[in-house]
Amino acid sequence: MYVPFNQLPDSARIWIYQADRPLTEAEIATLQPALQHFATEWTSHGRALQASAEILHHQFLVVGLDEAVADASGCSIDASVRFVRAVEDALGVSLLEKSRLAFLVNGQVELLDRRELKAAVAAGRLASDTPYFDATVARKDHLQNSFPTAASRTWLARYFN
Repeated sequence: MYVPFNQLPDSARIWIYQADRPLTEAEIATLQPALQHFATEWTSHGRALQASAEILHHQFLVVGLDEAVADASGCSIDASVRFVRAVEDALGVSLLEKSRLAFLVNGQVELLDRRELKAAVAAGRLASDTPYFDATVARKDHLQNSFPTAASRTWLARYFN
């Protein structure tokens, strides 16, 4: 069952899929009905899931689930990944690739290959207070409070010591 993202409880589980490029307003507008349809139809062992999905910062597809109503099963998680792959195909965008890190630089999302991280820090391109979009965030309240957050407040802290 679809619920607006802002109506999911703070404890809702989330999955963040990072696009390899910004989505256009037209792409987001086209995608909105599909997001709502997916959340409406998403089930776990025949039970409707109370779910939502939205695009943040033109770059992140976030799927949310109120696990107090029903938990996601392995099959339902597989269904969500199939949906994400369908979005990739429809928009010509990669959402499942995990080798890039996303930072907020000069008001824009900037992607950086993980292998370039040390060099970017050493060169001063990234600082400990550079906002980082941690795609491993798994709860809605953490998304709201720390997406993005200073890189030094995430698993990246070791690169700034």
